[in-house]
Amino acid sequence: MPVEPAGAVLTEHAVAVREGAIEAVLPTHEAASRFPGYQSVELARHALIPGLVNAHTHAAMTLMRGLADDLPLMRWLEEHVWPAEARHVSREFVRDGTLLACAEMLRGGVTCFNDMYFFPEAALEAALAAGLRSAHGIIVIEFPSAYASDPGDYLRKGLELRDRAGDEPLASFCFAPHAPYTVSDETFRKVATLSAELDLPVHIHVHETREEIERSLAEHGVRPLERLRRLGLLSPNLIAVHAVHLDELEIQLLARHGCSVVHCPSSNLKLASGFAPIAALLDAGVNVALGTDGAASNNRLDMFQEMRSAALLAKAVAHDAQAMPAHAALRAATLGGAQALGLAERIGSIVPGKCADLVAVDLCAPELTPLYDALSHLVYAAGREHVTHVWVAGELRIRDGCFANDAFASLEARVQLWQNALAGLAGP
Repeated sequence: MPVEPAGAVLTEHAVAVREGAIEAVLPTHEAASRFPGYQSVELARHALIPGLVNAHTHAAMTLMRGLADDLPLMRWLEEHVWPAEARHVSREFVRDGTLLACAEMLRGGVTCFNDMYFFPEAALEAALAAGLRSAHGIIVIEFPSAYASDPGDYLRKGLELRDRAGDEPLASFCFAPHAPYTVSDETFRKVATLSAELDLPVHIHVHETREEIERSLAEHGVRPLERLRRLGLLSPNLIAVHAVHLDELEIQLLARHGCSVVHCPSSNLKLASGFAPIAALLDAGVNVALGTDGAASNNRLDMFQEMRSAALLAKAVAHDAQAMPAHAALRAATLGGAQALGLAERIGSIVPGKCADLVAVDLCAPELTPLYDALSHLVYAAGREHVTHVWVAGELRIRDGCFANDAFASLEARVQLWQNALAGLAGP
């Protein structure tokens, strides 16, 4: 299932990989004669898809999974998440939490994730140890943290990390101002200028809740997206996360400026944020990607679940059973995320010349039979438990459902220590 062209399913085909890149996609019977010296991996019962791209997460927040469930967004943040972060977030917290997230994502077929969190250097260290491709947010927020003292400090530290790690082939970077309600106009202007100068994406929560929009109207006189437009942030570099509460003019505004939207259906449902107008965004030509958000507001970093939920919710919201068909959901989970991150020339589809980020999904389990339409099955019936093999840049990371390196060997003990430390902040 190469994703390009849209909806294609190539039966009895093989992928040739050389030096981490896709060399050819060709019928299986031709592969042995064209590439006689290559190692062969035969997975006759499987679907081969591009690696999934989790286009929005806070990876280290896996250590807060289930810490405070069934609460509205602002109460969840103000009474539980922000106090937990103030007391416990450190370089070690981020490294261990991100490594735990990498373990979960790899086993679920995720080969690239876009992260927004404190201490991004620790998150990058964990991602590289796990062998995942990752995009790291140069985060910006107005209040101080254990990581940085003020907006200028956040920007300086993030840009220094980008300068140090800019040649790492598995790493890329985005500006990541947290949200309209936590970032000032002055800081947004700086981010807009730097994004244009460096051609880096800008990754931001926006139009997530009605309360956010009401607050923006009261404080700035306009809705958040219009404020961002006036500050020069609407461009093909903008990654608008959630984008739940959009009117028709705002959908056209996103389309006209070439922006991307990251849809996080499970998080939106769990926090009762609402239902994003995904069918309308797709109809307008907006690039739509999928993300899990953090495990604290989703509980699972499961892109198979996000694909299925996104496709089903799109149909219900649009009152149209043909809205977001299976191939569109798979595109959003792969090439859509790659495009949002500026990586579409490298990942997101099984095309010669791109990096060999590949996932094999076993389609022969009892719950996946009978099989009439493999692509439909992948989105509506299969789950992350059916992933057997994962390659990142041609390197095997999951083999027969098991990790192919020892990066996660002592992780369980470290996670238990963090659980003991955070337990006092759990509960409603």
